[in-house]
Amino acid sequence: MVKGLYTAYTGMLNQQHMLDTITNNLANSATTGYKKEGATARAFDDMFIIKVKDGSEDYIDKRIGKASLGVKIGENYTDYTQGNLKITDNPYDLAITGDGFFEISYVNKADEQSFKYTRDGSFTVTNEGYLVTKDGDFVQGRDGNIQISTKVDTIVDELGNIYQDNKLVDTIKIVDFEDYNYLKKFGENLYDKVDGYTEKKGQFLIQQGYLEASNANVISEMVEMITITRAFETNQKFVQSIDETLQKDVNLASS
Repeated sequence: MVKGLYTAYTGMLNQQHMLDTITNNLANSATTGYKKEGATARAFDDMFIIKVKDGSEDYIDKRIGKASLGVKIGENYTDYTQGNLKITDNPYDLAITGDGFFEISYVNKADEQSFKYTRDGSFTVTNEGYLVTKDGDFVQGRDGNIQISTKVDTIVDELGNIYQDNKLVDTIKIVDFEDYNYLKKFGENLYDKVDGYTEKKGQFLIQQGYLEASNANVISEMVEMITITRAFETNQKFVQSIDETLQKDVNLASS
C-alpha cells in the first residue's frame, strides 16, 4: 500500500463529509428555527514503523519512527445559538428568545404518540381551535393540547401565557434540557430526546408576531465551502501525482 495515496484518500473522504454538512446548512438557511451543524475530524492513531530484514542492520528488526495514517471522520454537532428574529405580525407566529423548545405532540403512521421539540414557532389554528404546527402536530400547553377561540383576538405575553378577552386561556409549554447532547434531530425540523436526558426550566421570552430565522449564515457557509473544496482539490491532485509516478514505475519495470 502506498501510504501517501491512502492519506490523501482519507482527507478527501473527510472533506466530502464536511461538504455534505455545509450543503445541508445552506439548504436550510431559510428554514425557520433551523440550527446549523458542524463536522469534526479525528486523526488515526499513530503507527510505529519498524525496519525488517535489513542486511545493513544485521537483519535485526529495528524501530525507525512512527507515522500517521491520515484523518478519519469525527462527529457532527449542532450549533444551538440564537437565530435572528423576523417580523411577521401573524398572531400565531411565536419566537423563543433564550433557551428552550416548544413541545409538540407527534403521532406517527402507526398512530403512536410521542413528544418532540422544536424552535419553529410558525403555528396555525385548526377549525376546532387547536394550535398546531404546519404539519398538523399539536402544540402543547400546561395541560396538553392548546385550544383557543378563533373569533376573538389572541394575545401571547413574554411568558407564553395566552389571553383572549383579557382572560388566561392556556400557557405554552417551553421545555429546556441540561445537556443538548441528549437531543437528536428528528424529521425536518424537530428534536427527539435520547436516554439520559434531564429537563430543566429554561430562561426564555416569547415574542408574538415573530419567527426565529435559521442561524446558518449563507456567506460564512459559502466561504467554508470554498476552503474545503480547495483542500479536496489539493488531495485530488496529490492522488493524480502518485498515480502518474506509479505508472512510470510500471512502465520502467516492464521495459
